[in-house]
Amino acid sequence: MSRPVTLFTGQWADLPLEVLAEKAARWGYDGLELACWGDHFDVVQATEDPHYCDERRALLERHGLGVWAVSNHLVGQAVCDRIDARHREILPDRVWGDGDAEGVRRRAAEEMKTTARAAARLGVSVVNGFTGSSIWHLLYGFPPVSEAMIDEGFRDFADRWDPVLDVFDEVGVRFALEVHPTEIAFDTASARRAIDAVGGRSAFGFNYDPSHLAYQGVDCTAFVMEFAEHVHHVHMKDVWWADRPMPSGVFGGHLLFGHPDRYWDFRSLGRGRVPFEEVIRALNRIGYTGPLSVEWEDAGMEREHGAAEACAYVRALDFPPTDGAFDAAFSRDG
Repeated sequence: MSRPVTLFTGQWADLPLEVLAEKAARWGYDGLELACWGDHFDVVQATEDPHYCDERRALLERHGLGVWAVSNHLVGQAVCDRIDARHREILPDRVWGDGDAEGVRRRAAEEMKTTARAAARLGVSVVNGFTGSSIWHLLYGFPPVSEAMIDEGFRDFADRWDPVLDVFDEVGVRFALEVHPTEIAFDTASARRAIDAVGGRSAFGFNYDPSHLAYQGVDCTAFVMEFAEHVHHVHMKDVWWADRPMPSGVFGGHLLFGHPDRYWDFRSLGRGRVPFEEVIRALNRIGYTGPLSVEWEDAGMEREHGAAEACAYVRALDFPPTDGAFDAAFSRDG
């Protein structure tokens, strides 16, 4: 049986959920991965209103859609980050509060605990999101960065997220970090350290998105194999990068997405350079049966055209693994 093809609603939060659900069904999706912003999924309502989750599911079911995961990237980002004015733009007022940095981080952690409880009430087993990082600004290593400073950053991550993950364990939900620049894990090496920092606990794993790895030069299919037990969810997103020298590099040159001088840019699925055939084969090898969730981004394409195109692309790309050897018929016992 093929995996469900879903649409992550984060880039569509300007639309009411009812409107987006009707469109997604028309485009051919099996379900939605609900973002915890806009009107798509309110984690406080989900935990306080006994009817809210049933109403969300009923709304989706009217359009023949399911839900397998929710995502709270924006609040998760603030748990470990060095807080500044940018966070004010993405956080709910109840999390931002008076803007005191440590207060913001603590309130964000509490909201992620609430998100775990809300997901459990909705009947889904995965929350995708970001963790933030206290050491992302140390990426380049100059002025010189000591190993002790990096170690402290991973300790800070564990200290702040372990109590959150305790709640995930209590309610039977897993947190899936989208490995991504600005997070505690942004490539394979840092993902290993993140797993080790929380003792390999099962509540913590990854929302695998090859687009954030490939343009960096990270082997995005080897990532799947290495973290087989920790791939809790999958985003399908494509990225293009140049095969020639460009005015900017992997750090982006402070250029907006879509700028012609960028070395890399996100593209609608099938129009970039992610090796999706090998990605699907790797997911089959590890026995991943969860959703393939389209996170649609392309600065050069009309989004509704792109969302429909991406759904068809993923559905045509996906295939089930074999249940036997293809050459078994040639043997005496075949």
